Amino acid sequence: MNERIFMSRADISDAEEDAVRRAIRSGWVAPLGPEVDAFEAEVAQRVGVKGALALSSGTAALHLALLHLGARPGTAVVVSSMTFAASANAIAYTGAEPVFVDSQEQDGNVDPELLFEAIDTLRGEGTEVVAAMTVDLLGRCCNYTAIEAGLAERGVPLLEDAAESLGASHAGRPAGAFGQAAALSFNGNKIMTTSGGGMLLSNDEQLLDRARYLSTQARQPVPWYEHTEIGYNYRLSNVLAALGRAQLGRLDEMIHRRRVIRRQYMNAIASLDLRFLGTADADGSDVENCWLTAIILGDDIPHTPDEVIGRMDKANIEARHLWKPMHLQPVFRNARSFSTGTSERLYRRGITLPSGSELPDSATTRVIEVLNILSR
Repeated sequence: MNERIFMSRADISDAEEDAVRRAIRSGWVAPLGPEVDAFEAEVAQRVGVKGALALSSGTAALHLALLHLGARPGTAVVVSSMTFAASANAIAYTGAEPVFVDSQEQDGNVDPELLFEAIDTLRGEGTEVVAAMTVDLLGRCCNYTAIEAGLAERGVPLLEDAAESLGASHAGRPAGAFGQAAALSFNGNKIMTTSGGGMLLSNDEQLLDRARYLSTQARQPVPWYEHTEIGYNYRLSNVLAALGRAQLGRLDEMIHRRRVIRRQYMNAIASLDLRFLGTADADGSDVENCWLTAIILGDDIPHTPDEVIGRMDKANIEARHLWKPMHLQPVFRNARSFSTGTSERLYRRGITLPSGSELPDSATTRVIEVLNILSR
């Protein structure tokens, strides 16, 4: 049987092995250390923000940012419904109410006008909206030109969930540079990885200082262990930071490869009744990192996503559905939502294809051969 083709496997080279070896031999194998400090500085410089905080996950970054923004019981955070559960879970950790907002048709990102409608409605009912969390879906930034302006008018802070979008940009600004804070993920399937990990980015030094304090068990600055409030064990290890630094050095080449893969798919199946979710705008204002390539099946395709994914699996190829919207998830059955049905349609007709930068052309050829069943 052919070797399995994965959706987005970590792309590891000799550079990463050398970096991890360097960190281990330095003796700094526990959380924190010189690799962490350097990694934070390099990512902040890459994104163009004042500071960064290396953490154990992107979820931890969202959680800490939300705490600083005032998320707590009795408040609400509006958030995109089409996202991975971590976005909503971070809100739930604080006791705040997640309120889900539907997507735009063209790219699956949050609908700005519906986002504003949700905020205005909640406020009209007397609910305090402490933040709006946007999610850059599959490596494409949201429409921050509209979103930042609308939120500024309403005085609502923006928290950017950029877990999937490092290396992308909107209107010339990098993903991770929008709002009061942003979160990155370095999970094993992301555009770059530290095995597990994430980062909080911000120009707000007070926010970063508070998050740094909370992420190290809220230890007081005295010669003994003293704690006046509950903290979290959220920091990234020095060894994993070394891995991340090597990955960051290769980020542009890995993004380039994913873009090549997307173009291969687009050229090969252009005649089929489907569309690719989120492609760069004609005016060039949006640049995607092509983390995952997703297709939306048209009405003339005689196969369901389940059938296509099943065919892929039989050919030893991993493919998946798009994110199931949060307002459809049983765990959030009682949550408020502002829905147009768009994210539900995308979920029911969408498929994500193998997109990892480590994939050779022979792998994408195999994927394309299976996709050819869509024409029959």
